Amino acid sequence: MAAAGNFSGKKALVFGGTSGIGLATVNQLKAQGAEVVAISRDPSKAGDIAGVTLAACDVRDTDALAELLAQHAPFDLLISAATGGSRAAGPFLQMDLAAYQASFDKLWGYTNIVRLGAEHLTEKGAIVLVSGAPARRAKPGQAALASVGGAVEQFARAVAPELAPRRINVVSPGVIDTPMFGPDAEARAKMLGAATANNLIPRAGTPDEVAEAVIFVAGNEFVTGTTVEVDGGWILS
Repeated sequence: MAAAGNFSGKKALVFGGTSGIGLATVNQLKAQGAEVVAISRDPSKAGDIAGVTLAACDVRDTDALAELLAQHAPFDLLISAATGGSRAAGPFLQMDLAAYQASFDKLWGYTNIVRLGAEHLTEKGAIVLVSGAPARRAKPGQAALASVGGAVEQFARAVAPELAPRRINVVSPGVIDTPMFGPDAEARAKMLGAATANNLIPRAGTPDEVAEAVIFVAGNEFVTGTTVEVDGGWILS
């Protein structure tokens, strides 16, 4: 694997790579010399990303996913920030259980990517998944987010020995200013400000700040089976 900060000659597949954290990761990898394929259900929303191959795939569709992975094999990095679909929020005791179960589409998408993609990774390849701060410290209304994020992190720890010498790590963001919070700038700022007011670093993070952590675990050959938090002190506040 390339040294951290140098991915020249390496090939990376980034799922969820056309917006938010995934797009920031794509841009940083490209800037550091990697050949990058950015994948999402609707890659057209990203517009034209110079020097990046765009591809469409729903990570829940195993046949389409297997075909896409084989088409772009071999590759050195397999990264996913794909949400997999909708995520339930609110009090668990009033929650629609179907919505709670649907939140696990993120986990199923990740397991599909790892299960079908591992065989195409180079010998010292690396996988990076994105979870979320509620996995470590859930706030009221975040039972679904915490459950899914916790499952993602434990999944990575469990499969790390099976993947070796290939590596797998997780990056856990806190509240990050991404398009998922809506297009209204004023409402978005108010929402993000309230959500992070008690953080040790009282602001929302940026996609680039999370992407820097993704780049770190992707490039550092002495890191596997771990979770790196980029949360502004969420779990301590």
